[in-house]
Amino acid sequence: MPVLQVFDPPMCCSTGVCGPSVDPVLPRFAADLEWLRSQGVQVERCNLAQSPAVVARTGVVLKLLQDSPDTALPAVLVDGGLVHHGSYPERAALAAWAGLPAVRLR
Repeated sequence: MPVLQVFDPPMCCSTGVCGPSVDPVLPRFAADLEWLRSQGVQVERCNLAQSPAVVARTGVVLKLLQDSPDTALPAVLVDGGLVHHGSYPERAALAAWAGLPAVRLR
C-alpha cells in the first residue's frame, strides 16, 4: 500500500479541530484519514506550525510553498509525489490515491 502524507497549513493543533470556530471540512477530513488508516493505509500528517523541519526537508512541498505560498497547503503526497494541493480532498479521491476500491461518500 502507498504512503499518504498530508501537509497542513499552520494550525493550533495537529488536526485543526480545536478552538471556538472549527472549519467543518477539518473534522470530515480527519475522519477520512482515520478511515484510510482502518483500511491499512499508512497516513502521515504534518502541520506547518508544529513541524516546519519536516516541511523543509520535503522538497516537493517546500517548492510548492515557494512557488505559490498562499495556495500551497494543504498538500497531499502519495509515495512522495504531489497528487493534490490547495484544499482538502474528498474520501473518494483519497481512496483512489491509496489504491482502494471506489467508496460511497458516507
